Amino acid sequence: MKSIRVHQYGGPEALAMEDLPVPEPGKGEALVNIEAIGVNFIDVYQRMGLYRSPLPFTPGNEAEGVVVRTGPGAGEVKTGDRVAYAGVLGSYTEAAVVPSWRLVRLPAGLEAGWGAALMLQGMTAHYLAHAAYPLHPGDACLVHAAAGGVGLLLTQMAKGRGARVIGTVSTKEKAELARSFGADDVILYTEQDFEAEVRRLTGGKGVQVVYDSVGKTTFEKSLGCLSPRGYLALYGQSSGPVPPFDLQVLNSKGGLFVTRPSLAHYTATREELLQRANDVLGWAASGKLKVRIGARFPLSEAAEAHRQLAGRKTTGKVLLLP
Repeated sequence: MKSIRVHQYGGPEALAMEDLPVPEPGKGEALVNIEAIGVNFIDVYQRMGLYRSPLPFTPGNEAEGVVVRTGPGAGEVKTGDRVAYAGVLGSYTEAAVVPSWRLVRLPAGLEAGWGAALMLQGMTAHYLAHAAYPLHPGDACLVHAAAGGVGLLLTQMAKGRGARVIGTVSTKEKAELARSFGADDVILYTEQDFEAEVRRLTGGKGVQVVYDSVGKTTFEKSLGCLSPRGYLALYGQSSGPVPPFDLQVLNSKGGLFVTRPSLAHYTATREELLQRANDVLGWAASGKLKVRIGARFPLSEAAEAHRQLAGRKTTGKVLLLP
């Protein structure tokens, strides 16, 4: 089978196509023929070595496909099931062995590729809006990268919970896209100071929560956007890691809260995984949640997919197709 491998941490050129033997599922595992693969910023972090995996490794954390074999004790799925998963390293390949408890059956009527588009980013948006800071009607939130994969989904979920959504984007085209997915106000951070704009838009009050996947370049101003006792959910670092800072700043700005969550912390059990995944997949299948596939690349062009994602040239979800 064809697989993408990383032998040394580095740039997109570190992604190399190789032939590997098809693995056999062990106890509690299933072999999945991969039909679509989600590309995420965590893949970039792992390729670069910001998040370290033992070398060499197959990158990728999300995919959909069909179960072709199961090992002993893999009772959650059966041969022939259409499934998707997230949070298991090694999805940039034509077939993968996955712990069966991480596999979620896809609902009837879900479009091809949407399982790979929704598992990681959709469940991330779900835990952010429903758990990390559960939005309430009348809350205002700031969503960075509002035209990205998580941003478009999070905007919809936030609106569904009755919140006002202020988004940041880099271009006018992305601003229109964010508005079409429900954002109430959109700030072009390339032309405007987003902290000043948030204060203006909220009459100086600030927002109850900032959902920040950017990190280094936005962190301080994100804190400045918060109302007293507001929450900053820092769930990514596309611009780099946040440097150490004085916790007294949280006090001086109004007793603020900062959390650094990851999807693994919010899908740690089968029950919680299914609750989030079935919500997201069900909403998409019924048309309640809009899904945007911004780009599709052959598996062999994984490096180009990484270049475009990291270069902020994409909107919505990026997929690899074996």
